[in-house]
Amino acid sequence: MHAEPSERKAQERRVKGLELAKKYYETYGRTMIEEQFSDIAGYTAAGLVGYGSECLGFDDEISRDHDYGPSFCIWLPREIYVRCGKDVQTAYDALPKTFLDFPERVEEAQGKGRVGVLCMEDFYREILGTEALPQTDAQWLMIPEEALATAVNGCIFEDRLGDFTKFREGLLQYYPERVWRRKLADALAKTSQAGQYNYARAMRRNERVAAELALSEFVRESMRTVYLLNRTYAPFYKWMHRGLRELSTGGEIGDMLDLLYQTGSEADRILIIEAVCNILVQILNEKELSTGQDNFLQSHVDEVLSGLE
Repeated sequence: MHAEPSERKAQERRVKGLELAKKYYETYGRTMIEEQFSDIAGYTAAGLVGYGSECLGFDDEISRDHDYGPSFCIWLPREIYVRCGKDVQTAYDALPKTFLDFPERVEEAQGKGRVGVLCMEDFYREILGTEALPQTDAQWLMIPEEALATAVNGCIFEDRLGDFTKFREGLLQYYPERVWRRKLADALAKTSQAGQYNYARAMRRNERVAAELALSEFVRESMRTVYLLNRTYAPFYKWMHRGLRELSTGGEIGDMLDLLYQTGSEADRILIIEAVCNILVQILNEKELSTGQDNFLQSHVDEVLSGLE
């Protein structure tokens, strides 16, 4: 018995893309692999990871107009993918297109290739620019942070060989200490420069475009600082603010940044900027990254970097 249209719409609002993908895999995908490809079943990994709000768990009614629907990823090692990938993809394409009253996945051109049968090594190379875990500071610094966030988001439903998960867990160990401190010092300096220095100066010159750019840079870099303090990769800028709610430390800064854009008063904005910086200083003190009490974030950079010695 199918749900009525109004009931179906309510159901769609409740079911996240990750949950739908897992149910779809458990209902059809696992059986497909075990019955049709038993000889390579032990090499497969399945889940939903990569680009798109559904992989972050942030999908909603607005985002579901594309790249949403019954689907999942199957990752195969390159040797298996070259030998069997097309056959597995054909079997995947033959799975029911609708599931639990959810319509077929609608893909935009730029969203093609995000689900279905994928080569494990190529998957990581496309996102990170490498199929090997970074080993040196330079290699870590070359990878954009949002790319690292994309590579470790989502959920693995099953990984029989374990290689896909092993690579992912290597990334989840996070930056080496030296890299982390350098990135944190950079974010603190840019937050201070944009918000505590350039915004007010641009406003005094009546350079409002420059002031708004400084404000945007402050918002971006203050959020980046919070992610770094949580040792969590910051996602694509569109989801940085939404993701603050998921962090254990400094998440209240998200509400303060909301207030920043709700007021047009220069004086109020400066007060909010300083309040955000106060919280960041408190976190630096709590984590014993800095002993200073100065509200000016730039003054904490040297102490953060001193941990490199």
